[in-house]
Amino acid sequence: MNEMAFRVTSNDGTTIAYDREGSGPAVILVGGALDVGVENAPLVPALAEHFTVYNYARRGRGASGFTEPYAVEREIEDLDALIAEAGGSAHLFGASSGGALALEAAAAGSAIDTIAVWEVPYAVGDDIRPRFEEYIADTRRAFDAGRDEEVLELFMRMTGASDDNIAARKAAGKQTAHWADSVALAPTLVHDSVFLNRYQLPADRLATVTQPVLVITGGPITVPYMAGLPSDFFDRAADELADLLPHAQRETLEGPDHVVDPQTVGPLLLRFFSTEH
Repeated sequence: MNEMAFRVTSNDGTTIAYDREGSGPAVILVGGALDVGVENAPLVPALAEHFTVYNYARRGRGASGFTEPYAVEREIEDLDALIAEAGGSAHLFGASSGGALALEAAAAGSAIDTIAVWEVPYAVGDDIRPRFEEYIADTRRAFDAGRDEEVLELFMRMTGASDDNIAARKAAGKQTAHWADSVALAPTLVHDSVFLNRYQLPADRLATVTQPVLVITGGPITVPYMAGLPSDFFDRAADELADLLPHAQRETLEGPDHVVDPQTVGPLLLRFFSTEH
């Protein structure tokens, strides 16, 4: 992916990089874990015929800057800066943890028209809470000690990668810049756990979201790299979200990976963002 062409300055002076394409009402794409905007980029052509699409790198990722200390409020201010750049309001699509950020921005009062979220990773269920609490504690210790590679490996192990798989991916990644790039993004995994409310669904806050929200999943988890999670992990969170949010629609698509498939998700987003609610 080429370096993003445009820049906007957030409230604390941090520079946020983004690409813009198309014409019409604004849609902002919010990336998930370890993403610098690459995973949402295939959605841009699917939406740009009808919308002006903003695809950005969240702070601390890619060409976007980062200013200490991290706070959820700063990420919401980044979105607010993009919304202002887009004309004062926008639709939001958030993939994975980016969906949680989109919902937090709505709860905080950002000028959002409608929201679509894809497989938001809240950890719902007593059977998995201990694993996530252990993961959060372990990654915080590694992060505080400056062991970014360990943070990345803990994330991979938590989602289901074996030690042999991690070693193989590390060896393959070291043949290119991929492993080093992923390690550089590892601190953002700790940031994600903060605005994900320790992966616990923040019911009181999200119940105040007044915008229409499309809650989407791809059905049971089948991909090997997420085999450590229950097969209904994303559906559990989505079902609770749909019950909690005042104006939610729930959709399940068959077949997609956790990485967004523009062929299946794109048409659904076009219909949702184009509909009068």
